[in-house]
Formats: sequence, structure tokens, C-alpha cells
Amino acid sequence: MPGLIPQAFIDDLLSRTDIVDVVASRINLKKSGKNYSGLCPFHKEKSPSFSVEPDKQFYYCFGCGAGGNAIGFVMNYENLDFPQAIDSIARSMGLEVPRDESPVSRHQREKSTSLYEVLEKAATFYQTQLRQHPDKSRAIAYLKGRQLSGEIARDFGLGYAPAGWDTLLTTLGGNEASKKLLLDSGLLIENKENSQRPLYDRFRDRIMYPIRDSRGRVIAFGGRVLGDDKPKYLNSPETAVFHKSEQLYGLYEARQKVRNLERIVIVEGYMDVIALAQHGIHYAVATLGTATSSLHLQKLFKLVPEVVFCFDGDAAGRKAAWRALEHAIPLMTDGHQARFLFLPEGEDPDSHVRKVGAQTFVTHIRQATGLAAFFFETLSQQTDMSTLEGRARLGSLAMPLIRELPQGIFRQLILDQLAQLTGADRESLEAMMAQTASDRGRNVGPPASDPTARLPDSRQTGRGSHTNPAIPPRHRKISPCMMAANLLLLKPDILGKLELSPELLEIDSPDIDILLKVIELARSKPSSNTYQLMGRVYGTPLGTQLTQVLNRECITPLDGISREFCDIIEHLLAQHRRSKAHAQLLEEARKKLSSRRRQPEGESGPE
Repeated sequence: MPGLIPQAFIDDLLSRTDIVDVVASRINLKKSGKNYSGLCPFHKEKSPSFSVEPDKQFYYCFGCGAGGNAIGFVMNYENLDFPQAIDSIARSMGLEVPRDESPVSRHQREKSTSLYEVLEKAATFYQTQLRQHPDKSRAIAYLKGRQLSGEIARDFGLGYAPAGWDTLLTTLGGNEASKKLLLDSGLLIENKENSQRPLYDRFRDRIMYPIRDSRGRVIAFGGRVLGDDKPKYLNSPETAVFHKSEQLYGLYEARQKVRNLERIVIVEGYMDVIALAQHGIHYAVATLGTATSSLHLQKLFKLVPEVVFCFDGDAAGRKAAWRALEHAIPLMTDGHQARFLFLPEGEDPDSHVRKVGAQTFVTHIRQATGLAAFFFETLSQQTDMSTLEGRARLGSLAMPLIRELPQGIFRQLILDQLAQLTGADRESLEAMMAQTASDRGRNVGPPASDPTARLPDSRQTGRGSHTNPAIPPRHRKISPCMMAANLLLLKPDILGKLELSPELLEIDSPDIDILLKVIELARSKPSSNTYQLMGRVYGTPLGTQLTQVLNRECITPLDGISREFCDIIEHLLAQHRRSKAHAQLLEEARKKLSSRRRQPEGESGPE
């Protein structure tokens, strides 16, 4: 794993960067008062609702809620993760990004770098063989038979692994160190039982499909046999740089081809991805010999609001679709969509798109069955809906899965539909779900609404967050704690003059954890300005919450921020003390009542 980027470098980079320059180099901006405005690059709009504020060094869209600093804009606009965005901005300024590395981290990074290099050399070797090897005609005939063009073969880096036990080994394994790298990268197989051939090529007489990570680096290969050998498709094994449960074939190519992806279609094979791209559908990806996992979906929902699962229409396809639905349900926050496209039995995306054409296939994608429809259709088939018992069984089947849905409008709509199908009212269904959860004594950790739970290190992780909330951000109610957090972000140095009561830690008020976290941030770097503080949490759940509140108009004059902050703190403390005193009075009254009930009849307590 690469070393962490020092926070001091991130702070310095943000202080040198003008967000207006960063954004204006990518989209058209016009001066609008003291700010700049333009069409939002993150959703379709006809009139500008996208604003860049030089004073705050922040951007914000009043239409879709996208917002953040210069780093966040580059992350979202170019589909980069946090370290990549830092690298991009630093390169544009002629700076080299430093890394804090332990000896172990340095060794791991150097090893991974060597693996990437040998895998890239192997990809180049396979591509060369497709053009120059004496047996290339067999490979080319296969690709032409699949109606692939030279352009699409180039875009996906297709190649050919010749027949023979040691073609790659002989070419790239010139010394022991090289052989070790080829073995560690999964390109060679070790044969301890044959001293004459202790190492041999894993891929032989196969069409080669390089698998790339989000940066476009080759991390593994898939190979399709040209002869009768088994298996027909063979993937690289897991290595230090390749974890198949986390990777999706074709995702890098899709992001290169379409800047603002609106949806991703998940298919089953390499050729399905490539065939769809050949027909102009450049947003398909495939899993690598595994079922679609939660990790896959988490990665995709960071990039697009809609995922379409494409399966055969037979029983096996519908079973796979149901497993995908189970993984998708916990991720179905408002704004996310999952759909299911079932092809005619015996068809796959490759054959079907060639049969019906790209336009019809795209229409099928857009008309794919929604998650809710597939959910109720599948469960209803398992019971007799004409009877009371059958409708009750539908409820018992549906509620455990509905319980996994995140809180929001979509969950409420699903409950409404369940109520309609079963004849029960929604309030009763909610009460039953709550009671069931209580009876089971489930302990699932901090609630999803806690924005500070499991806060990641933004130097290593974090995607820019541009949500499309059901309620426009500027129309949401703001709690006193968030108001105080907003003021503190606008003027972090006010803490230097204040002594905050330890009672703040005892307050039970909405968003108090956010306020405490902002206080902690401001104290950790007293000289920070607004965007330096935000740079420390950008891409985390906390950063997303703060982005929403920071971009509200603040009517408090700059010199009045400290006073208003103190007033809010005093209000919170006073409210806490009143609640505490009231609770004590109730407890004393309860004790007195309990004492009287225990006294024998005819006795009285002391006067």
C-alpha cells in the first residue's frame, strides 16, 4: 500500500490552489457578483445553478447538492480517488507528492511497482504476438468471427498467448529475479514435481484480455482458449495487486470513454463487455468469475446513480439476480437505482445485441425491471396471494429484507406497496418490524445517520460526494449544533479565545457529534482556514455533511460570528442543564412514590 500523503502537504496544496482556476480549466464559468457560476457538470441542467465561491474556496450546486473544495471537484469531475486527485493538482503545479512510509510500506510499494511493470510488459508481449506470431491467423479469425473490429481490440488491449510451455517465460524471464516476478504476478505456474520444467506459462494458446485497475494499470489477465483445452476461460490467480472480488472488467475502459457515466450495466463475460462497446454501449462491466458483491456495488454507486444487472432469463439467471438484489438492498439510499434486465433464454448480451441492434438493446436497458417490481414479483410467486395466509406469508418474507433498506423515501414507498399487497396498514408493518428488531436484540453498531461513525482517513480513501437528495439542501432545517459547526468553519480561530465547558460532551442533541468533531478539527490546527479544515475531512461522511451546511448563506457579519457561536453553545448547555434537572426531579419523585408503596398500611413516614 502506498504511504500516506502528509496532511501538511495537503494543507499547503490547498492554500496554493485557486478553485476558480481549477474549475474554469474544465468547465465554462461566468463572473456573477463576487462568485462565479456555470452549468453543473454533475447533472443535466439548462440554467446555471452551479456556483464557485473564491472566498470560501468551495463549489456548490443548488440543483443536485454537489459541493466541495478543489480536490473534491477534481475527484468528481475526473472520477479519481483522493490520492489521485492530489497527484493531478500537484502535477499541474509542478509539485511532487511526498509520502510518509514505514519500511514495510516502502517494501510493499516497491514490490507492487515491480509487479505492475512485469504485467504491463506481458500485456505488450501478448499484443505483439497477436500482430506478429506465425499462428496469429487462428486468433485473428476467432476475433473476426466474433465481429470485433481492430479498433475495439486496441481499446481493450486484446492479445494472443501462443501455444507452448515457455514462450512468455523465455521472453521475459531472463534471470531469477524476473522469473520470481512472473511467478508472483500469476503469469507462471510452479511445477515442483517436474525438475525438467519447474516453471511454465499459465496462459497458452489463448486470446488474452488484460484486466486494468482504476488507474489503467494491468493487474491481471483473462484468457479464452482457442483449442479444446479446459477451462474455456482462465483468470489470473489472486496476487498482491489483484483481488477479483474487488475488481470489475471494463470499468476503466468505460470511464475513459464516457466522462459522465449515468449508469453501469453488469454482465457476465469479457466478450459481453466488448461486444456492447463494439455497438456503442460503453458502460458495461463484468465480474471476474465471482457473483456481484457488496464491494462491487459500493464501488459502482460511488460513480453512478443507477446499476443494471443483465442476466439470462432462465432459472439460474433469476437466482443470480436475486442474490444481486440481496447485496443491493442495503445500498439503496434515495437517489440510487437498481434494475434487472432478463434476456431471452439461451441469449447473452453479445448475441442479443447483434440480433436486435444497439438502439433496441439500449431501450431494453432503460425499460429494465426496477428493484421494487422484481422484489415483489419474486416473493409473490412463492405464496398464494388470493388467501389471507398467503398475503401474511408475503409480509413475513418481505419484511426482513425491507428492514435492511436505508431509511428514506424509497423504503417508505416499498412499505406502502407491501401494505397495499397485504391489506395491512403501513404503521402496523413498521411497528412489527421495529418489534422484530427489538426481539432479536440486533446490535449493528452506530446508526447510519451518525456521520462520524467509522470515520476514514481522507488521505487514503474517500470519494467526492455529490448526492441528489430528495429534499433540496437549502430547504432542510438546520440544527443548532450544525449552525455552530458552520460558524466555526467560517472562522476557525474563534476557539483560541474560548474555554468550552466539558458539559458539551454530555449533551444529547441532534448533530452534537458533528459539532464536537469540528471543534476537534479546529483545535488540532488553530491556524487553519475554512478550506484547509474541509480538506482534512473531504470525502468522508462528516465532510459530506459539512459541505451541505457550509454552503448555506450566512447572514452573520464576520465580526459577529464569535458572539453568535457562544450564544448557541450557551443555549445548548442551558437546554442540557434544564433537561438534566428535570430528569433528576422525575427520579426523586419516582423514588418517593416507590418508597410509599413499600410502607405497611397504617404507617406514615417521618414528618
